[in-house]
Amino acid sequence: MRLFVALQIPNDVRETIAQLIRELMPLDNSWKWTRAENLHVTLKFLGETPQEKLRRICETLRSVPCAWPIPISFRGLGFFPNERRPRVLWIGMEAPPTLIELAASTEDALAGIGMPREERAFTPHLTLARSKDGGLSEKMRTALAKYASGQFDVMNASAFHLIESKLKSTGAEYTTLESFSGANQS
Repeated sequence: MRLFVALQIPNDVRETIAQLIRELMPLDNSWKWTRAENLHVTLKFLGETPQEKLRRICETLRSVPCAWPIPISFRGLGFFPNERRPRVLWIGMEAPPTLIELAASTEDALAGIGMPREERAFTPHLTLARSKDGGLSEKMRTALAKYASGQFDVMNASAFHLIESKLKSTGAEYTTLESFSGANQS
């Protein structure tokens, strides 16, 4: 099973961001765009995981502490690794420290049951597209400059989810296996 832990995006926010994707998509066909139904905020990517670990993972995630809700503002655009070599186009996020704490608590809890730690620091973002060649057309560059510091939408996260990703020729298909409101912190 290919698994990850994420925040799901509400339908109204998803539609706002889908509109942006529809506007940008025709400007550069070298990018593979995220389907609107697959938009999410990854807290922890687990990758290929044996089915027999699923119960233990769920038990562990139920104990992850979090102070809900977590207000999130989707703002600005950027690239990984950087604008000179763009491989991933993302929308940035502004959120209180509780979002970083949730990601860290998730990482720590899962490391405690033998799941490998992520090598990179958690950077809150919403992936819009990926490029194989790291190129960016002039039309796309101009359009992105228009949105570079734009505000796209806001949400209040009140749960996180364990999601299975099945890779298909038509793109990834996601199934929520379980949702967690975490152990409340006072």
